[in-house]
Amino acid sequence: MKSKLILIALCFFNVLSSQNKDWKDIDKREFPQWWKDAKFGIFIHWGPYSVPAFSKVGEYSEWYWKDLKDSTTTSHKELKAFHDKNYGESFAYPDFVPKFKAELFDADQWASMLEGSGAKYVVLTSKHHDGYTLWPNKEANESWGRPWNSTNSGPMKDLVGELTEAVRKTDVKMGLYYSLYEWFNPLYNTDIDLFAEKHLVPQFKDVVTKYKPAVIFADGEWEHPYNKWKSTEMLTWLFNESPVKDEVVINDRWGEDTRHKHGGYYTTEYGSGLPNSTHPWEENRGMAHSFGFSRTENLSNYNTSQEFVYMLIDIVSRGGNFLLDIGPTADGRIPVIMQERLKDIGDWMDVNGEAIYETTAYNKSCQWSEGEIRDSKRGRYKVPYDIMKLTVNPEKGFAVKEVFFTQKGNVLYCISPKLPDGKLLIKDVKVKDNANITMLGIKEKLNWKKTKTGIEIDMPKFDYNNLPCKHAYSFKIEGVK
Repeated sequence: MKSKLILIALCFFNVLSSQNKDWKDIDKREFPQWWKDAKFGIFIHWGPYSVPAFSKVGEYSEWYWKDLKDSTTTSHKELKAFHDKNYGESFAYPDFVPKFKAELFDADQWASMLEGSGAKYVVLTSKHHDGYTLWPNKEANESWGRPWNSTNSGPMKDLVGELTEAVRKTDVKMGLYYSLYEWFNPLYNTDIDLFAEKHLVPQFKDVVTKYKPAVIFADGEWEHPYNKWKSTEMLTWLFNESPVKDEVVINDRWGEDTRHKHGGYYTTEYGSGLPNSTHPWEENRGMAHSFGFSRTENLSNYNTSQEFVYMLIDIVSRGGNFLLDIGPTADGRIPVIMQERLKDIGDWMDVNGEAIYETTAYNKSCQWSEGEIRDSKRGRYKVPYDIMKLTVNPEKGFAVKEVFFTQKGNVLYCISPKLPDGKLLIKDVKVKDNANITMLGIKEKLNWKKTKTGIEIDMPKFDYNNLPCKHAYSFKIEGVK
């Protein structure tokens, strides 16, 4: 009996050691520099859920099927009432697939719009939690027992393939979101081990091999630990044998026990990101409340272009990346309000991108004004993040971030969320006597002088009808000590 117990303990230790070794090898992989330099990406949530395009305001339209069937969700009652009234009680979620036609989808137009936003990578939902794939995949058809991909139902198109081809004509990197779990997949709900072996692993290898994504955003990991998903097995293959082993970047969503611990970059969602950190991280959020397009969201639910520019600057100043989501319609259009937001961000980046791309965090992320400092909480889901209160619209008595900092070598960038009136004071910064200071978008050098607390920069004389950009203004200091 004692020898049996010893044998069991040794087996357990060997398995644990093997798993720890897998993560050790994965985690020590050198992180691709291109992603650290990119700073800004676009998320895309698109699928059969884009047909009803409905959510309780503040919730996710891509969770339509789950909210329809699960009476315990906060959205169930409102969504089911909408569904029964407009589609009928006998209308099932798969019945939306024939209506998901993408007849107006123009991959080249999407790619041009994405490039024009200033984004350096895009992440398309290749498969969300409903299991429906936007590429031809036999595992989806076999485990669901029905046509369950975009080439044999709905659009009758390889949506992943078409967008991948179009994006690769630009300088934007193509990435894919991939859900580990599938709510109502018969195999998943019968045998998770068989699901991982026969469905998940071969499907993952299929999408990676076919489309060679530069980013893989895993999700839907929270129901099981990573070993149930065979995550280390998939990632070991990805980094050693796959066609993207050297370039690909992954996130940290590979098991209920991996977020902010293992994988690649750490993720936060509808929050404010993480504090200054040497570990790569990314904040991701929609333009309003939902990732997928939701017809219940009105203008008041959308963040403005100004807010998105400030979020981008704030996140990058703390060493993070910003992944901003768009939700196309079922017929394949990007809603005009989303196009406008992306264009506005792109216009700002055309002038100020030098202060964003390829930068690193400075020894402090920002300069606070006088007043009580109350910054956003970090690292949690849906924490309050009112960027306007933190910059140009403070509550009485509270400080604001009056300057954000990024750096590139011995060059310091100071980004002001409002146009300075006459002079800009940069505190606690030491520069050489021959330092060169310019404002991005303005050709001439700026006059400046040292003060007891830092430096004071004279603003150029502006034609206020022809400013170099809107929302925020970047100053480049060459010669920081």
